[in-house]
Amino acid sequence: MVDTPSDEDPLGADPRIASLEERLAAARHSEAQRTRSGQQGVDAGYRLGNRVLAELLGGMIGGAAVGVVIDWLVGRGHWGLMVMLFLGIVVAFRNIIRIASRRSD
Repeated sequence: MVDTPSDEDPLGADPRIASLEERLAAARHSEAQRTRSGQQGVDAGYRLGNRVLAELLGGMIGGAAVGVVIDWLVGRGHWGLMVMLFLGIVVAFRNIIRIASRRSD
C-alpha cells in the first residue's frame, strides 16, 4: 500500500468539471464588476446624505447657540433664540438647495 496518494485521478480529468470551473470564474468576475460599480454610487449617495444632514443640524444648532448667547447678553426673553434659529434654518436650507443643484461628476 502507498501512504501518499497521487494528485492525479486515475481516470483522467472530467471535461464537465473544467467547464464548470470556467463558468464559475466568469460568474465571479462579472459579479465582482457589478458589485464594485454599485458600491461607488452608494458611497457617494451616503456621503451626500451625511453632508445634507450636517448642514441642517449645523444651521439649527449654530443658530440656536448664537440666539441663546444674544438672549443672555441682552436679557430680553427668547426673541434672540427664535430669530437666530429661524435664520439658521434658512441658511441651512439655502446650503442644501445649493448642494442639490450642483451637477454630479
